[in-house]
Amino acid sequence: MTPNFLGNLKRLDESDDSLFYEEPRLLIHVDEHASTTLATYYEKWLPEKGIILDLMSSYCSHLPKYVAYKSVVGLGMNEVELKENPHLTEYLVHDLNIEPPLPFDDNHFDACLISFSIQYLLKPFEVISEIARILRPRGVCHVAYSNRTFPTKAVAIWLTATDPQRATLIKRYFDESMMYDPPETDWLVASEMGFDPLCVVRAARKAN
Repeated sequence: MTPNFLGNLKRLDESDDSLFYEEPRLLIHVDEHASTTLATYYEKWLPEKGIILDLMSSYCSHLPKYVAYKSVVGLGMNEVELKENPHLTEYLVHDLNIEPPLPFDDNHFDACLISFSIQYLLKPFEVISEIARILRPRGVCHVAYSNRTFPTKAVAIWLTATDPQRATLIKRYFDESMMYDPPETDWLVASEMGFDPLCVVRAARKAN
């Protein structure tokens, strides 16, 4: 990482994140079309009976309603949102911008989800490497994003990037760790369709 790149991880609001997320937001952060499209994507890609980590979770995990996973663990910033999330079987409050290490054992999860929140990470390279540690070999991390954000808390490089450039940025996070196979991109909802755009960048943890 170059010093210039690290400068791009600054934010307009550098105050304590716990203050910003103190008030519960019991809503989804994209339109219904993007949410249901993402649920369809997860139904295709996530293993049934799998152990799933919903990282930077909140009130909604955008998971399919009628698929039974062995467990869905939510890690987020607001306990009320996590408690009200109907998809989660367990949760914990944890600030990744203060503590990037994840409080989970090695090789524990079958998949990790980061939905509409990658832009808030101040230490994305460390977090993406931690995800590889807690994923089982061939486990997949799925990073979904749209064009909605809290602009004061999103990092500068995200705010100035186009949607395709954001996919390239997420791929760089994966590639820098050297712990994943080459990332793949799925454009699920194009911006010109009249709905919130939706893209998922995913990468599988290397087998060895």
